[in-house]
Amino acid sequence: MLFSEHNFINKTDPTGSIEVICGSMFSGKTEELIRRLRRAQIAKLEVEIFKPVVDTRYAVTELVSHDKNSIQSTAVEMSSAILLLGMQTQVVGIDEAQFFDDNLPDVCNILANKGIRVIVAGLDMDFKGRPFGPIPNLMAIAEHVTKVHAVCVCCGAPANYSYRTSVTETKVLIGEKESYEPRCRRCFHLGQNK
Repeated sequence: MLFSEHNFINKTDPTGSIEVICGSMFSGKTEELIRRLRRAQIAKLEVEIFKPVVDTRYAVTELVSHDKNSIQSTAVEMSSAILLLGMQTQVVGIDEAQFFDDNLPDVCNILANKGIRVIVAGLDMDFKGRPFGPIPNLMAIAEHVTKVHAVCVCCGAPANYSYRTSVTETKVLIGEKESYEPRCRRCFHLGQNK
């Protein structure tokens, strides 16, 4: 376990928690994360927001949703940096969590055990429909899990898969509508079997 000497619950700290917002591409994960973080700011809570350095689609120092809503953030290389930068705050937001290393659940546990509300957003499945990065482990330890859905571009049903339209097989391909489309289970598997 990462930083296990710090992984204890201080009985004088407020109750911390872990919330996970997950789903497919274009399902509104970042939008929901920004909404929750803005509400925390309105409540005058201290908020720190992080994203992986690999996510440079819209801005380097902001989380930006597909609808172009944004909020200031810090890009970090590894999850341990979140621990170093987020210990003196009340709320920590983490976007695109699937791109972080496998220590992210430990980092989130440490923060929550210190009384910090941790809100994490990310893809729960990769383009092949398999569990993606640290998200499944985060879902297991979270107090609250919200699975959001997009709309299938093929049939209009609720979509929970991110179908890759480009031919590359690399696991991590940062992209938008030129590389991915949301699909329901049926349409995702029909596309995989072409």
